Amino acid sequence: MIFYTLGTQLSFGRMTKAVDDWCAARGRSDVFGQISDPGENGYRPQNFDWVDRIPPSEFDDRFDRADFIIAHAGMGSIITAQDLNKLIVVMPRRAHLNEHRNDHQYETVRHLAGRPGLLVAMDDSELPDILDEAVKLAPEWAARAASPYADPGLIDAIRREISGASQPQRSPRQFLARLTLRHTVS
Repeated sequence: MIFYTLGTQLSFGRMTKAVDDWCAARGRSDVFGQISDPGENGYRPQNFDWVDRIPPSEFDDRFDRADFIIAHAGMGSIITAQDLNKLIVVMPRRAHLNEHRNDHQYETVRHLAGRPGLLVAMDDSELPDILDEAVKLAPEWAARAASPYADPGLIDAIRREISGASQPQRSPRQFLARLTLRHTVS
């Protein structure tokens, strides 16, 4: 199941239409959306089930069971996905299109793009390809076991450094930079 969430305050017709079109083009029937009230003239999806609001317990359950999340670029959705180790696809609302008061979502994704588990579509034309990528990545991402503990390789590297097994001596900044690089590359 893919969970599409926009929060409860504002609809986002441009994104909802892009997700709906993607569902139709790819024959997807596994998307469920919580999209806020689209209003009398707003876009109403035809190719996936949706509601405007759901109880918090159902929201949590759908978020937890989803293969991946599709959302506006709200920090609540991004942080929840990161906390639950969920792959998330986001697209920012834009102020010049009257989708929000300002461009804080655009600025958010500019700064967060490229982080593991966060796929960004800057606009609706990019969204279908990003969703296709998420479908391919979701099984691998789900197989990653979230752990409250550091990676064993990182712990071993720190132990070697502390015991003096790693030579030559480096400054703490060089040590951390080398560990970070080694940990993100491997």
